[in-house]
Amino acid sequence: MRLRAILAFWAILAAMPAACAAGSAEAPVRVVSMNLCADELVLRLADRDQVLAVTYLARDPRGSTVASEAAGVPVTRGLTEEIVALKPDLVIAGAFTTRATVGMLKRVSSPVLELGVPADLDGVRAQIRQVAGALGHPERGEAMVADLDARLASVTPATKPLRALVMRPNAFTVAPGGLGDALIRAAGLVNVAAEIGRDRFGQVPLEAAALANADLIVVDEAAPGLPSLADTLLHHPVFRALAREGRTVAIPNRFWTCPGPQVAEVVARLAAAANEPGPRP
Repeated sequence: MRLRAILAFWAILAAMPAACAAGSAEAPVRVVSMNLCADELVLRLADRDQVLAVTYLARDPRGSTVASEAAGVPVTRGLTEEIVALKPDLVIAGAFTTRATVGMLKRVSSPVLELGVPADLDGVRAQIRQVAGALGHPERGEAMVADLDARLASVTPATKPLRALVMRPNAFTVAPGGLGDALIRAAGLVNVAAEIGRDRFGQVPLEAAALANADLIVVDEAAPGLPSLADTLLHHPVFRALAREGRTVAIPNRFWTCPGPQVAEVVARLAAAANEPGPRP
C-alpha cells in the first residue's frame, strides 16, 4: 500500500511539467500560493477562480491583511504532497519559506515564482508588477501601484526629523537597510536603530533603548485580551517612562510584515504621530 502511494505521488510529479507546459503561453488558471506575502498579492490581484489554495496564515486577521479575501479559499501548510495533489500551473513562493517543497517542485520543472524581500518602496512596486504580470493581470498591478503612490502622496511627512525607535515584541526593532527602515524615512523620520546597538538577531537591549533619546516610540498594536510574554519588555517601568516622555504610536504588525499597498498605512500613521502636538519638539 505504501509503495503504491509513493508511485502515485511520483506519477503526479512526472505529469506536472507537461500539463504546465501546455498552458504556459496563457495566464495561469491553477495558482497556489505558499507564502503569506504571496497570499496577500495573489488574493488582491488574481481572479478568484484562478486561486487553488493559499497558506493557512492568510485567514488569520492578526497577521494577514487579506483575511476576508481568504475566507472560503482552500489552505495548505506548504507540504509537497499538498501542492502536488492540486496540480498547479503556477506556484508562488517566498525566497526563505517552504524550501524543501520549492526544491522538490523545481526538480520536476514545475513553474515556481519565488518572491524576494524588497528593501525599499521601488522594490514593493516592482514586486506588485511582477506578481500581477505572472497572474496575467498586469493592468491590476499598475492600478495597485497607482493607488499606493496616491496614498503615499497624500501623506504629510514629519515637519521635523524626529527620532523614531521601533520596539516590537521580544525587543526586535527595524534594522537599517530594509523596507521597514525605508518606510520610517518616507514618513520623514530618523530610524534610531541605525545608531544604537543590536544583537545579531536584531534585538535592542533595554539599556540601549533607554539611552537612545527617541522622540517617537513605535510599538505593535496588540490584539485586545491576548497578552503575551513577548510583550513583557514593553511593560517594563523603564519603557513606560520612555513612553511617557515621548510619544508612542501603535501600528499593527500585519502592516509591516509584507510588501504591498498596506505599507502606505505605516507611513501615514508614522507621519501623523510625528505631526501631532506633543511634549517634545
